[in-house]
Amino acid sequence: MNEFLENIQKIDKTRTKTEARMMQPLVLAYVGDAVFELFIRNYLVNKKAGHVGEYHKESTHYVKASAQSEIIHALEPNLTDEEWTIVKRGRNQNPATVPKNADLTDYRYATGFEALLGYLFYIGDYKRLVEICGMGIEVLSHRQDE
Repeated sequence: MNEFLENIQKIDKTRTKTEARMMQPLVLAYVGDAVFELFIRNYLVNKKAGHVGEYHKESTHYVKASAQSEIIHALEPNLTDEEWTIVKRGRNQNPATVPKNADLTDYRYATGFEALLGYLFYIGDYKRLVEICGMGIEVLSHRQDE
């Protein structure tokens, strides 16, 4: 996954941390949403053989706002101060719309989670990006086991 992300990043350029922090949090979240969706799709396809419909149904377990909110709350102790600052900036944005099936608080924390992923993508910290996505899967997998 790291190599894939690095190749995508070559299309544009890695930004400095300062440049990435200056990006709009909702733009970071927009990209982070796509990165997480790709990570989850890749995870599910590699986990087991299936059909697209099955993958889609299972992927919603990971990418919905309540799940991402749960992930970011569980990961908070593992985040650096810099990473948590990015999460809070994303969380504090006022979204133009909120999905009907999402709680506003969950949606805001999910936006913060996605902003963090977008930030890590833009600064080129793919190791940490994959680590956080992997920890997110662990958080939700343990919930399923309970």
